[in-house]
Amino acid sequence: MNLLRIRSMTPETPEEQTVLTSQQRRQLRSLGHHLTASVHVGREGITAPVIRSVSTALDAHELIKIKLGQNCPVNKKEAAEKLAQETYSGLVQLIGRVVLLYRPNKKLSRDKRIRV
Repeated sequence: MNLLRIRSMTPETPEEQTVLTSQQRRQLRSLGHHLTASVHVGREGITAPVIRSVSTALDAHELIKIKLGQNCPVNKKEAAEKLAQETYSGLVQLIGRVVLLYRPNKKLSRDKRIRV
């Protein structure tokens, strides 16, 4: 039982969602403006593979854009909040059907990390 407790506290599985201040969100919006969508959500909606791909992209880049397709069955606000919650990331922006998420990754080299 102690082994499970130790594993759940490792940095690979964060326990809290990333909380951003308005100033941090403003800075991240400016950094994310030029990005292209790295994950697309289609007619199946938010499934386990979509969440895995979003989490993988966040591990690699910290700041990503997600495009919600027009045939996505979930409301765009609910989808953005669910993606942020499931990946323990901060919701930076939702414009139209494009979601911008941020999750810091201390494993990235210093030159690849985003300073917020």
